[in-house]
Amino acid sequence: MRPLDNSGAAEQLESGLQMKDNRPPGASQQPAAAEVAETPGPGRCWQCGSSPCGSSAQQAEKKAPCPGLGLFYTLLSAFFFSVGSLLVKKVQDIHAVEISAFRCVFQMLIIIPCLIYRKTGFIGPKSQRIFLLLRGVLGSIAMILLYYAFQATSLADATVITFSCPVFTSIFACIFLKEKYSPWDALFTAFTITGVILIVRPPFLFGSSAVEMEEDYSVHLKGTFAALAHAVFAAVTLVILRKMGKSVDYMLSIWYYVVAGLIECVTVLFALGEWSLPYCGLDRLFLILIGLCGLGGQVFLTKAIQIEKAGLVALMKTMDVVFAFIFQVIFFNNIPSWWTVGGSLCVVASSTGAAIRKWYQSSR
Repeated sequence: MRPLDNSGAAEQLESGLQMKDNRPPGASQQPAAAEVAETPGPGRCWQCGSSPCGSSAQQAEKKAPCPGLGLFYTLLSAFFFSVGSLLVKKVQDIHAVEISAFRCVFQMLIIIPCLIYRKTGFIGPKSQRIFLLLRGVLGSIAMILLYYAFQATSLADATVITFSCPVFTSIFACIFLKEKYSPWDALFTAFTITGVILIVRPPFLFGSSAVEMEEDYSVHLKGTFAALAHAVFAAVTLVILRKMGKSVDYMLSIWYYVVAGLIECVTVLFALGEWSLPYCGLDRLFLILIGLCGLGGQVFLTKAIQIEKAGLVALMKTMDVVFAFIFQVIFFNNIPSWWTVGGSLCVVASSTGAAIRKWYQSSR
C-alpha cells in the first residue's frame, strides 16, 4: 500500500484562493473611491474584500478531513473484507474457483462503465501490456488460492498467513527492482517463518498432538500452504504494480485482473468438472454479498490511504485478524489455540513492522 498523491487537490485549492492582477502596465495603483466601494480590488474577495479571501479560507478549513477519519475508513475496510471472508467460509457447497468466477463477473459489470466514463480504453499502453497481463494472471491466481484457503482451514489461520505478504514483497522488490534488503527485512522474514510454523504445527516438530484438531490435518495443511502461496503471488503482483507506477490507470489494472481471473476460473472449472449453480437461495445471496463486501472494502481502503498516513493504515489493517478471530469463535464455535495466537502475533508484528519501515523510508 502506498499513499496517493494529493498535490492536485492542493494546487486546485491554491488556484481558487489566488487571482491574478490583469491591469495594464502604467495603470494607476490607486483606484477611484467609487470603484473601491462597489468592486473589490484584484486578488480580493467580493464578499469580504480581503486578500486572500477569508471566507474561502474558512470554507477550506471546514472541508478538512475529520481527525481519525482515515483510521475509521480502514476499520470499515477491515470489517468488509472480514465479512467477505466469513461468507466464503460459509459457502462450502460451491468450489472456491467458482466463487472467484462469480466475483470476477460482478466486478466486471462495475469496471466496464468506469472505463467507458474515464475513456482509458480496454487494452492499455503498448509498453505496459505485458505487465498488465502478468498482474491480471498472477493476481487472479492469488484470489483463487485465498478463497481455497478460507474453505480448507480456519478463518483465523488463513487470514493471519496472508499478512505475510509485505515480507515477501520486500524480498521480490530486492530481486526484481534492486531495492535494498536490510537486516530489518531479514528479521521480519524470520518472524513470519516462525509464525507460520506455529500455525501449521508440523508433527515432526510438535509431535502427534499437532494432528488433534477439529478438521482433518491434511486439509488444514493444504489450506495453510494455499494461504502462503496467496501471499507470495500477491507480493509479486504488488511488485508488478510498483514497476508500472502511475503510467497505467488503476481501473485498467483491475480490468485485466477480472478478465484474466474469469478466463482462468472458467477453464479450471470445466477441467475439474466442478461447475454448478448454487442450489440454495442463501448461497446465491452470499455470492452477491461477497462481491459487495470486496468492493466496499477496496473503496474504503482507497479512501483511507488518500487521507491518512500509510503507517497508521497498516497498523489499523491488523484489525482483519481481530475480526477473523471474533467471527471464528462466534459463527464456528472454534476457539483458537495458544499456538495459533502466538503465530498470529509473530506474523502480524513482522508485516506491520515491514509496512511501517517502508513508510518511514519514503517519508524521509
